[in-house]
Amino acid sequence: MIVHEIVLTCSNPHVARAAVLSIGGDFARRLSRDAAKRNLTSGAFAAGLVRRFSRQAGHGDWEGVGHAARGADQPILSGLRYILERVRELDEADPDPVEDWRAPMPSFSGCEAWRH
Repeated sequence: MIVHEIVLTCSNPHVARAAVLSIGGDFARRLSRDAAKRNLTSGAFAAGLVRRFSRQAGHGDWEGVGHAARGADQPILSGLRYILERVRELDEADPDPVEDWRAPMPSFSGCEAWRH
């Protein structure tokens, strides 16, 4: 259920921004720089990436989030970092992988995320 919690909470740009700041370091600087290129806050950018992941991730991607979170000192931050890095790989060809965070969340019925 940690995967579900990460997607639901970090789809909000305010929560996503705080989480990215908590991750910190080069990762947070790089994400903020990429967000600024799109004239977005780091939170809005990260939330859009999380939402994109929730729609596009395959079974192995969901397992990867669970694996990243399992046993970590900060499982939500570890899982979020995995999501943000993975969705950027999945969407490299998409010039604007961000969407409106206020849009309804995609349905998770039958989603592999519930199995982790």
